[in-house]
Amino acid sequence: MSARIIDGSAIAAAVRSEIKAEVERLKAEHGVIPGLATVLIGDDPASATYVRNKRRACAEVGIQSFGYELPATISQDDLLQLLSELSARCDVHGILVQLPLPSHIDARRVVEAIPIQKDVDGFHPANLGLLGVKGAHVPFAPCTPQGCVELLERSGVQIGGRRAVVLGRSTIVGLPTALMLLARDATVTICHSKTPNIAQVTRSADILVAAIGRPRFVTADMVKPDAVVIDVGINRLADPSDPRGFRLVGDVDFDEVREVASAITPVPGGVGPMTIAMLLRNTLRAALNQLTAAC
Repeated sequence: MSARIIDGSAIAAAVRSEIKAEVERLKAEHGVIPGLATVLIGDDPASATYVRNKRRACAEVGIQSFGYELPATISQDDLLQLLSELSARCDVHGILVQLPLPSHIDARRVVEAIPIQKDVDGFHPANLGLLGVKGAHVPFAPCTPQGCVELLERSGVQIGGRRAVVLGRSTIVGLPTALMLLARDATVTICHSKTPNIAQVTRSADILVAAIGRPRFVTADMVKPDAVVIDVGINRLADPSDPRGFRLVGDVDFDEVREVASAITPVPGGVGPMTIAMLLRNTLRAALNQLTAAC
């Protein structure tokens, strides 16, 4: 029997509806409209699309977005100056700098220049570090890992006491996802490029999260029967039959694995919509948190 499809698009729509209602309440009761500043550097088409989608999503739920499109030649000092100005603005509750950045800009310095209370991407080292502290209040978790956990929880998947395997150790997805699952009492293993016998490890997982950026890497023989599979990967494969000339596939061989797993996310329509929904929610929370600030 084929796996149940975890519909990220439908769950994200429900989250956005909740956010829209809360944004309207915040405006009515406090006269505050959450504001997100997006900073796009250079002309990378994929980055431009991501930012455009985020700004469109903001408009749909009533969040103000302030777009800054900067040339790839901008100096690091000028970029840091802009971030300083945005940090001081009362109408900007969250700041997002679209990655990757040009090679002459130190991404770590840029991330650390965003105040933790406006770090709605959840990439500041302080936010990431708090994910690993049991019982700590984490201002903002990174959006994609947060989306993965939200999909599990809203789909009724038990996390506590389950064995989870995360494929990938990036600080953007793999590591924070593992920490968030650990905080919910899963027993967590992280696999990466140096892990021997990866298939043996993944077959132990009740919950398998694939986030390694390799198309269709996870095959049916790597998955425990009835496991829940969350596919974070978004990979472009050439496809002359598609009007775009390509199609999107995940890190999981969907057609194979859906015959083994009990539940699985599709690509597209799985984790992707949740990432933007979590960004919107983080921006709303930032505005709520800053209600009592001096600004």
